[in-house]
Amino acid sequence: MRLGINLGYWGAGMDADNLAVAQEADRLGYDVCWAAEAYGSDAPTVLAWVAAQTERIDVGSAILQIPARQPAMTAMTAATLDSLTKGRFRLGLGVSGPQVSEGWYGVKFDKPLARTREYVEIVRKAMTRERLSYEGEHWTLPLPGGPGKPIKLTVHPEREHIPLYIAAIGPKNLEQTGEIADGALLIFPAAEHLEATALTHIRAGREKVGLTMEGFDVCPTVPLAVGDDVTALADMFRPYTALYVGGMGSRKQNFYNQLAQRMGYEKEAAEIQDKYLAGDKTGAAAAVPHSLIDSTTLLGSVERIADGMRAYAEAGVTTLTLAPAGFTLDERITALRAGTEAMERAGLA
Repeated sequence: MRLGINLGYWGAGMDADNLAVAQEADRLGYDVCWAAEAYGSDAPTVLAWVAAQTERIDVGSAILQIPARQPAMTAMTAATLDSLTKGRFRLGLGVSGPQVSEGWYGVKFDKPLARTREYVEIVRKAMTRERLSYEGEHWTLPLPGGPGKPIKLTVHPEREHIPLYIAAIGPKNLEQTGEIADGALLIFPAAEHLEATALTHIRAGREKVGLTMEGFDVCPTVPLAVGDDVTALADMFRPYTALYVGGMGSRKQNFYNQLAQRMGYEKEAAEIQDKYLAGDKTGAAAAVPHSLIDSTTLLGSVERIADGMRAYAEAGVTTLTLAPAGFTLDERITALRAGTEAMERAGLA
């Protein structure tokens, strides 16, 4: 199992600290550094900035939002970043959610599976540097009856095949990810539920196209906090968990809420959502079960974190992406170093 870090969103007032965290992860031998985007900072700019100031760590988009860009533009960005970083770029894609897709980008959130499949097909085809033509339900290239003509990508990426990941939560999306991607970006992963909530679906997709799990990167993001009081550490993540389970998406379409239900928290997930959507964010955070937080994070001493890492490795995780928590840069760096030490103690390094 390899280690990565997730810097999250840029522009929250910790930009200099985020760069220092990325540079320390590079020094410690972490495998990949991911950056996110929603409706603030964009991922490619951040990744280029980080890559220019690191030496060996890969940089990855977690995620580039599909409604934000035409697929050919994403192929251009991927090829450019791979060229600039000398082969250190990983392309993570996702459909985002209905509120961002329709509210920010003005793109209807419909048929996300079909759109993702076509998007990936176009990106991969463009990256071959053959002249691009495509006929699908959502994209047709070139547009018929106009002056457009098939064009080929002029940028030469460092590698012929840039690793492509998809952020997936639901069973159908996970299965399709197994079919068409090189890896899956997961969130709120509990080691004891990983097979039922994710891997069985990914494996089904791989089998559908005659592939095994060999070489497929199972890459969940896990918050990390070091200390003696596990309960207090877990409480740090109550607002974060409540936001996703209670407030991400609509009442009818919240993928994170549905995931919590599949992990056995049906009643609790409903209560969190009811309180969050009613404006009671404090009550929603208080309603998050400690066990839900503890099973989807790495908390406590280095020894306890090592046990958790071993459980993730045994469950089938191949790249464990850490989100080191802390109120100061020193605390985040300490957590980052603890991650390395825990990997060594777990016998996974």
